[in-house]
Amino acid sequence: MSWFKRENGEYEPATGAEDAAEKRVRTEGLWTKCPGCRQALFKADLEANLNICPKCQHHFKIGARQRIDLLLEPGYQLVDGGLRSTDPLNFADVKPYKQRLKKAQQDTGLDDAIINAIGSMGHHEVVLSAMEYGFIGGSMGAVVGETIARAVDRARLGRKPLIVVAASGGARMMEGVVSLMQMAKISTALAQLDSARVPYICVLTDPTTGGVTASFAMLGDLNIAEPGALIGFAGPRVIEQTIRQKLPEGFQRSEFLLEKGFLDAVVHRRELKGYLIRALDFLRAPASA
Repeated sequence: MSWFKRENGEYEPATGAEDAAEKRVRTEGLWTKCPGCRQALFKADLEANLNICPKCQHHFKIGARQRIDLLLEPGYQLVDGGLRSTDPLNFADVKPYKQRLKKAQQDTGLDDAIINAIGSMGHHEVVLSAMEYGFIGGSMGAVVGETIARAVDRARLGRKPLIVVAASGGARMMEGVVSLMQMAKISTALAQLDSARVPYICVLTDPTTGGVTASFAMLGDLNIAEPGALIGFAGPRVIEQTIRQKLPEGFQRSEFLLEKGFLDAVVHRRELKGYLIRALDFLRAPASA
């Protein structure tokens, strides 16, 4: 009888397609496939495991709000919000930049690809700036640059350690030279932070590329990354065409960069908060007489 369905008191052959469609509706959105081991994972279980595959430990991307919840104690305060791009170049490609901004704002609930927060990380009062990859690929335009610069200033003036969680495709091309200027702007602010001897730690997540890597993401007193994170400036094809050499497998992954000395540590997401607290204990320890 599984081959038939009942309508008006009589059994008629079922189409099969209807059953498949009904099953798809019931299960759609509940499962995801791990890009690491290709296993099907129940989303609720994945989220309960900090969005880490329980089979291969692949670290899925997570949003800026989740980052803040993961690293700061409850009761933190969001700051420096309300900044929005003015589309300085009136840019349009396949669609106008204004439309891209509006859709990203609707999809993420954010004004731009960054959130600043102040709060406690263990027993340390910190300033935390977390990037949102879901907002136009976490690209860095004027708003992202200004928001991070404000976080740097807060850390310097309040003498609180600065933590930046980077997740970005690089400078935002729709803002042209305005986006490139943010590299120098943030780097200059970080130089002042360094002169004030206030600790700065950058956490590089998958992916961290382009102008973000070429500026503040690699300027930390400690530069640490999550396992398997894609980190680099240009893409592999561009580099290979430029230097006319075949590059080793995984040369832009965090483990390779750690081996070559570009990173200080690769830290599992489950251990990240504890690692940062210990690092701050060391960085903020008083100098011996």
